Amino acid sequence: MGTNRPANHLYYGDNLDVLRREIADGSVDLVYLDPPFNSSASYNLLFRAPDGSGAAAQVEAFHDSWHWNDAAADAFDQVARSGHPVAFALLDALRRFLGENDMLAYLAMMTIRLIELRRVLKPSGSLYLHCDPTAGHYLKLLLDGVFAPRAFRREIVWRSGWVSGFKTRTTNWVRNHDTIFYYVRDPAGEWTFNKQYVAHAADYARRGGGGNPLGKPIDDVWDDPALYSPNIKSFSAEKLGYPTQKPVALLERIIAASSHPGDLVLDPFCGCGTAVHAAEKLARRWIGIDVTHLAIALIEKRLHAAFPAARFTVEGTPRDLASAEDLARRDRYQFQWWVVFLIGAMPHGGRRKGADGGIDGLLYFRPDGRTVERAIVSVKSGEQVGVAMIRELYATMERERAAAAVFVTRAAPSAPMVREAAAVGRLASAATGRTYPRLQIITVAELIAGRRPDLPYPDPDAAFRRAAREPGGGQGSLL
Repeated sequence: MGTNRPANHLYYGDNLDVLRREIADGSVDLVYLDPPFNSSASYNLLFRAPDGSGAAAQVEAFHDSWHWNDAAADAFDQVARSGHPVAFALLDALRRFLGENDMLAYLAMMTIRLIELRRVLKPSGSLYLHCDPTAGHYLKLLLDGVFAPRAFRREIVWRSGWVSGFKTRTTNWVRNHDTIFYYVRDPAGEWTFNKQYVAHAADYARRGGGGNPLGKPIDDVWDDPALYSPNIKSFSAEKLGYPTQKPVALLERIIAASSHPGDLVLDPFCGCGTAVHAAEKLARRWIGIDVTHLAIALIEKRLHAAFPAARFTVEGTPRDLASAEDLARRDRYQFQWWVVFLIGAMPHGGRRKGADGGIDGLLYFRPDGRTVERAIVSVKSGEQVGVAMIRELYATMERERAAAAVFVTRAAPSAPMVREAAAVGRLASAATGRTYPRLQIITVAELIAGRRPDLPYPDPDAAFRRAAREPGGGQGSLL
């Protein structure tokens, strides 16, 4: 059931597996989760062009849709065997009401995870679940079943922003809020809550003052501009390009209210890492979990940019050849993204067949020390490669007018492949006084050993929207 390991940690993997394997009973002070909403939408991660002029590419980060299949049936059965009869009774009643459909699959997935999240909470701990009307009414029933109705503290309404143009075209009331359900682990005991205030209006004293000198106590409708004015819009300095990104100020409010410095904050669906960012900023220990390498890589860059002195570990990503090959066999897209981020490139394309046009990543570099050029990255997760793949990559280079290309392969290249790559020629750099192979072949074993593409002045952050550096640099140590 896990061990008391030090934080701060990012985990790549299924959060149910990570919770059971790594997180001890009663070890967490605060859980915040912003899970998928079962919206049936596809969400794309956006990357900007190196000159900052706009999005150069977008990759499907996840498709928020669930289906009743063997995995869903197994989650349902796990709830039945979990020792939480009330939670199972509610889920079983929903099966009779909804049928064995996509919504039930989503709810079964969520219920077994809520059970684990309750297990890891301290008696004084709290949980905040962020959702929207798609499944929020069902989730509150299941939260009551897992935590008990008396554990419910508040339903918080968060105004998510202003009414944009596309919203106004609806033939219904314009929806402009999310819901956050706040529960405590032990409603009969004591739990952490630090009352929060907003400052009085500037003319408060002139109008007679009185009341609480700390400010106006915050109620359960969060529509104050501090939570959306810098909102996550295309022009916001806070925007990182990740779908469903939430403002840091929103998470700061939750973390400040329901934890103390040094407490452990857990986000099991950490996405682009806003909760762990806020936890680091407020001197909390933290654990973040996500099932995509896109998210984990983005959070790493975000934390290094915002808190240069912060120290944390990343668990679950390949550390040796065996684990890299295991990832390739299990999920070729995750394998491709892992490789792309490992060499400092930007992912390209997505899960749709043929969407990448033979390109898995783009690596930016500066041959003259100033002008940005592109190298195409092609990742082959299969066990067989051949000279035709090198010819195809060269054709793609020519079509895309790329200055170079990197071919990453699990299998060792053949002698004809090496000769074909060498025939593409070399790239001269006046800035370094060297020449570089225009088409480079790197095996996964070589990547594990530390080899990287040999290009002049590579710029691994060219395509990423960097998080603003936070004053003070965060905790600066692994607690």
